[in-house]
Amino acid sequence: MAPTLVDLTHQVTTAMPVYPGDPAVLLEPALTTATAGVNVLAVHLGSQSGTHVDAPYHVDVTWPTLDGLPLERFTGPAVVADLRGLEPRAAITAEQLAPALERAGEGTVLLLATGWARHWGTDAYLAHPSLTEGAAAAIVAAGVRTVGVDALSVDPTPDPGPGDPAVAALLADLTDEHDRSAAEEPTLAAHRVLLGAPGGGVVAENLTDLRPLLAAQEAGRPVEVSLFPLRLVAADGAPVRAVARLG
Repeated sequence: MAPTLVDLTHQVTTAMPVYPGDPAVLLEPALTTATAGVNVLAVHLGSQSGTHVDAPYHVDVTWPTLDGLPLERFTGPAVVADLRGLEPRAAITAEQLAPALERAGEGTVLLLATGWARHWGTDAYLAHPSLTEGAAAAIVAAGVRTVGVDALSVDPTPDPGPGDPAVAALLADLTDEHDRSAAEEPTLAAHRVLLGAPGGGVVAENLTDLRPLLAAQEAGRPVEVSLFPLRLVAADGAPVRAVARLG
C-alpha cells in the first residue's frame, strides 16, 4: 500500500476559534495586484492560534523557548490513544492511557484521539476532556516528550463565565457543579508536567480528526507525524502544519 499523507491542521481563517483571551485572528489584504501588482496577505494571530505547538516557555520563563528545542521534538513515529466516547470535561487517567503507553517511548509522538475535533467552531469545543496530572506524569515516565491532542488544550479550558451567556448556559448543561468549579480554576498542571519533562517537552493542540490514524494503526500500518512550527525567536509556541504519514 502506498503511503498516505493526512493533513491534521485546521484552516487559519479570520475570526477562527481561539483559546479564551487569546488574540483574535485576522487575515486581510495588505497589497493587491490591482494596486501594487502583487497579492500580499496581512496576518494577525497569536502564537497559540489554531493548530499549534507549545514550548516549555509557555508556562515557565526559565524553561526553553521554541527555538531552544531540537527538531526531533516535532516529528516521529506516532502512537494514537483511542479516547473517543468520553463525556464533556472528562478526566483522562493514566489507566486509560496504559495500552498506548505500552507501545510508546523515547522519540514517540503520543496522540490523544478524543474525537473533540468534531466540535470545532461550536461552543461545545470548550468542554473537551483533559489529562489528569497523574496521566501527564505517566506519559513523561514512559519517555514520551511530544504529545498532541484533537482538542483545545491538554488541561481543562475555563468556563467563559457570564460574559458569554450562550456558552456558559451550554457548559452548565454539559457539566455538573463540581466539574464546573474545577474548570474555573485552571492550573495547567498537565502542561507543566509535559513541558517540564527532562530535556523539555512539546504539546500540540487543536489537531483535526484523528480517525484515519486510528484506522491505520489498527490495520498495522506505521504512522509518522510532523508538527514543525514557524521559526519564531524566543517564542512560547507557534502555529504548525501538522501532517501524518501513513505507511
